[in-house]
Amino acid sequence: MGLLTGKQILDRANEGYYAVGAFNFVNMEVLKAITSAAAEEKSPALIACSEGAIKYAGIKNLVAMAKAEADATGMPLCLHLDHGKEFDVIMQCIRNGFTSVMIDGSDLPLEENIAITRKIVEIAHAAGVSVEGELGKLSGIEDNVQSRESILTDPDEAERFVKETGVDSLAIAIGTAHGPKKFKGEPILEIPLVATIKKRLNMPLVLHGASSVPGEVLEKGIKYGAKWEGSKGVPEDSLVEAVKGGINKVNVDTDLRMTFISSLRKVMAEKPESVDLRDLFKPCMADVKEVVKHKMRLLGSSGKA
Repeated sequence: MGLLTGKQILDRANEGYYAVGAFNFVNMEVLKAITSAAAEEKSPALIACSEGAIKYAGIKNLVAMAKAEADATGMPLCLHLDHGKEFDVIMQCIRNGFTSVMIDGSDLPLEENIAITRKIVEIAHAAGVSVEGELGKLSGIEDNVQSRESILTDPDEAERFVKETGVDSLAIAIGTAHGPKKFKGEPILEIPLVATIKKRLNMPLVLHGASSVPGEVLEKGIKYGAKWEGSKGVPEDSLVEAVKGGINKVNVDTDLRMTFISSLRKVMAEKPESVDLRDLFKPCMADVKEVVKHKMRLLGSSGKA
């Protein structure tokens, strides 16, 4: 099938009232866990890379692996740049085979965010690449994204932003956060804000910072030495309500990292004699695949390929 654009996948989700997961990867093992889950669930997916992942693995390696998995699985997959902030990196992604890019100007004043986003849209659309913009700000730390405060998306600004930039999807802020420690107290999300913005825009909306930090993953990691105390994610029922309100793309990164690492800690403790990376990585891949499959069913994308 080859890689599809984000617009091709998310426009269908917008019409069908479901969400598609955007799952981050930095290596072959996590990528294959994501794509095998997509194949088993017959689900579309966005396979996402951050600027940090590109620096780590190399853009040509990531693109080659993504294309190979799209061809092998036959599933509707999109290779997406997550939180693009560096103009040169975004241009590299457009030139080298990414089918969707995010320009994250959320930390800029509105006028500047509109200007840089519009510029990226003009370039990307000319190359047949979709663009995600962001309005509002999430707190937390993840790769090159750091913020101590959260600023909810204003519906009036969102309408103007989309009209003046021409983005294909919009990431909005409703109270989620990046990283494993999203909330100090009880999670409070502005779910009604999703429906308000959806009614105004009627376009694919995106939710960042949406990992749930599964309890069993957290407990296993801590049992085998991870210092993850105090981690807390977005409740799954809140994700379901957000999708009902109009979210069509849900970003998942922390859950995959924590799942892989907790499984790796466990298998290394149980097989201290092993010198075969495959022995260590296969259980991690299997566990990540199950988490991705669960997310796909939760978001309603299973069977939509």
